[in-house]
Amino acid sequence: MSKLHETLQQVTDTIIERSRTSRNAYLKRVDAAVQKGPHRGELACGNLAHGFAACSPGEKADLTADVKSNIAIVSSYNDMLSAHQPFKDAPDLIKAAISEAGGVAQFAGGVPAMCDGVTQGQPGMELSLFSRDVIAMSTAVSLSHNMFDGALYLGVCDKIVPGLLIGALTFGHLPAVFVPAGPMTTGMSNKEKVRIRQLYAEGKIGRKELLEAESKSYHGPGTCTFYGTANSNQMMVEIMGLHLPGSSFINPYTPLRDELTKAAARQVLKFTAQGQDFRPIGHVIDEKAIVNAIVGLLATGGSTNHTIHLIAIARAAGIKINWDDFDALSKVVPLVTRIYPNGQADINHFQAAGGMGVLIDKLLQAGLLHADIITIGDDRGLQYYNREPVLREGSLVWQASPAESLDRDVLRGSDEPFDNTGGLHLLQGNLGRGVIKVSAVQPEHRVVEAPAIVFDDQNDIVAAFKAGKLEKDFVAVLRYQGPQANGMPELHKLTPPLGVLQDRGFKVALVTDGRMSGASGKVPAAIHLTPECAAGGPLAKVQTGDLIRLDANTGRLEVVLDQQVLDSRIVLASSEGSHRFGMGRELFGGFRRQASSSELGACTLFSEFDLED
Repeated sequence: MSKLHETLQQVTDTIIERSRTSRNAYLKRVDAAVQKGPHRGELACGNLAHGFAACSPGEKADLTADVKSNIAIVSSYNDMLSAHQPFKDAPDLIKAAISEAGGVAQFAGGVPAMCDGVTQGQPGMELSLFSRDVIAMSTAVSLSHNMFDGALYLGVCDKIVPGLLIGALTFGHLPAVFVPAGPMTTGMSNKEKVRIRQLYAEGKIGRKELLEAESKSYHGPGTCTFYGTANSNQMMVEIMGLHLPGSSFINPYTPLRDELTKAAARQVLKFTAQGQDFRPIGHVIDEKAIVNAIVGLLATGGSTNHTIHLIAIARAAGIKINWDDFDALSKVVPLVTRIYPNGQADINHFQAAGGMGVLIDKLLQAGLLHADIITIGDDRGLQYYNREPVLREGSLVWQASPAESLDRDVLRGSDEPFDNTGGLHLLQGNLGRGVIKVSAVQPEHRVVEAPAIVFDDQNDIVAAFKAGKLEKDFVAVLRYQGPQANGMPELHKLTPPLGVLQDRGFKVALVTDGRMSGASGKVPAAIHLTPECAAGGPLAKVQTGDLIRLDANTGRLEVVLDQQVLDSRIVLASSEGSHRFGMGRELFGGFRRQASSSELGACTLFSEFDLED
C-alpha cells in the first residue's frame, strides 16, 4: 500500500479536530452502554417472558441463561419494490445459520421502504427524504427492547440504508453487519432507455411505448442497475467495512447470494461482547470510515444524495463533515468508473470488470483510502477487501480479485482515470452554497451563463417545455424545493426535457434548493442550495431575466447583479401550502418545520438536542 495522499490526511485530520468534542461525547455514551451490556438478565420476569414468548423452549433457555448471543434482524422487506423483495426469505436463512453457529436470532422489526422510482414527480415524493429519519426511528424502536447482542440490517435503496445506519449508530454499542440484496440482472441498455425517454418528452412516442421500454429496464427482483443512490449506498457500506468483501453486487436468488446472507449472519456472532473480538458499530464507523465513503463516492461518480445523507450519518456518530470536505477531496480523487449515468455500463458490468475488489485495491495503492479501519471481515483492515466471494463445490470461499480491471471502459486505476477529479464539486457565490455532479456533464456544458426563468413547481417547467417556451438559452431557477418548503423531493423528471433542449444546442442549466436523483446526468444542475428559499435564501430573490452564471470548473454560482440591488429585493412567498396536505403529507408538518439545512444533512433527528451534551 502507498503512503496516504497528503490531502486525504489533511481532510481527515481536520474532521477529527472539528469533531473532537462531539465524537468524544458520542463514544462516551457508546462505551457506557457497552459496560451495561444487554439487560436480559436484569429484565423483570414479565419483561423477559414477553421478549421470548414466541421462541422455542431451547431458545428460551439460552436467553434466560444469557449464554448465547441474540441477534436482531431489522429488514426493509416488502414485495412491491424490486430491491427489497429478495429479502423475503432472508430471515429464515439467517435464523438457521445463526442457530447452527451457536446463537439465537429474532426478527426485531421492519422499516418502511419507499421507492423514488415509483414516486418520482408525484406528491408521495415529498415524503421521501423524511422517510430516512422515519426509518432511523423505526430501527431504534426495533432495538429498544434491549434483548440483543448484535444486529443484522437488511436494506438497499435510497433512504433505507442511510436510515438504518443512523438508527444503528444510536445503538453504537452493538456490533452490526449490513446485508445487501443485490442488483437485478441487466435489461434494456441505458443508451436506449435515455433515447426513448427523450422521444417521449418530445411527444414522438406515446405512453404505451414508453411503458414497454421502462418495463424492459426494470424487469425483475433486485436493485435498479443504474448507478444511482441505491447502488451508491452499497458501494459506500462496503468501502466503510460493513459488508462482507465483494458482497454488494451479487444478483439475488442465486446460490452465491444466499451463501453470503448466511455468512453475514454467522459473522455478526463473532463480534458480540460475549466473544473475543468485540466490534461495536460505534467504533467501526469513525472519521476514517466516513472519509473512505466520501472518496468512494467521488471516485465512482456516485449519487448527489449522499452529500446530504453522509452528513447525517456522520452526525449520528458524533462526526462533523461538510461540503468543504467533499470539495477538497474531489480535487485529488480521480473518477475511475463509467457507470450510467456517467457512462453506458450498468452495475453488473462494473461487477464483471472486477467490482469493489479492484476499486478498493486501486484506491489503496494510490493512497486514497484509509486501510486501518475496523471492518466486519475476518481480518480487520480494508486491505483485505481486495477479495471476491465464489462458490467452490458448494462452499463459500474468498479468492483474490483480479489484479487489473477486466474492462477499462468501465473501471480503471487512478493512473489512467476518466477524469482527474471527482464527480462532485462545491458551488458557492451570492446565491449561497450548493453542489453539482459533473461526472456525467461534458466539459463544454460545465459553464453556463444565461438569463433566469423562475419557477416554483417542477410541473411548470415541463409544461413550458411542452408549450415550446424554452427554445432558447436559459437557466431554470426552481425555488422552494428545500426540506422546509416541501420535503425536498427529487426533480429527476426534469432531466429528459432539459436534456432534449441541451441536445438541440441551447445552453441550459438548473439551479434549485431541491434535489436531483442519483440518476441525474448530462445537464448541469446546481442543487441543494442553502440557505433554502423557505428560510429566506437569496435564490428566492432571483427574478426572470436576471443573468445567472454557473461555473462548475471554478465552483462559482452567482446572479450577475449589484449586491445592493439583490439585498434590496423582497423575498416573495411561494404556494407551498399546496404541498402540505394529501398523500400523507399532513403527517410530516413537524419534519418540515424542524428540518436542518442541506449541508447539515436535511435532518430532523438532532435539532432538539446537541450531540455534545
